[in-house]
Amino acid sequence: MSERICLECKDKLRGRKDQKFCSDYCRNAFNNRQNEDANKYVRRINGILRKNRRILEKCNPTGKVTVDGIRLAEEGFNFHYFTNIYTTQKGGQYFFCYEQGYRKIDNDQYILVLKQDYVR
Repeated sequence: MSERICLECKDKLRGRKDQKFCSDYCRNAFNNRQNEDANKYVRRINGILRKNRRILEKCNPTGKVTVDGIRLAEEGFNFHYFTNIYTTQKGGQYFFCYEQGYRKIDNDQYILVLKQDYVR
């Protein structure tokens, strides 16, 4: 029978046969290290989405307004990141960052909207 060792600190394991770690600390340290790259990526994307949402919310205090694309860009808005797309019956597309949405209209103008209950 081979000796079982902790996957994190390599200490000898005592107890259950399916045990992989000697303590909660080692289990957490091992899992945190395994997920470190993925967590950095997810945190970066979530940060961009939250920033986009804050910008839309700041530029749209009334629930529906038209703004210049330049204003959004100057605020630091990143048009490549959004949480979902809503397509209207006429084929128009609204891009949403959580409940804050936008749609490009003529001449680098954007209409900003707040998601309604009927928009899924």
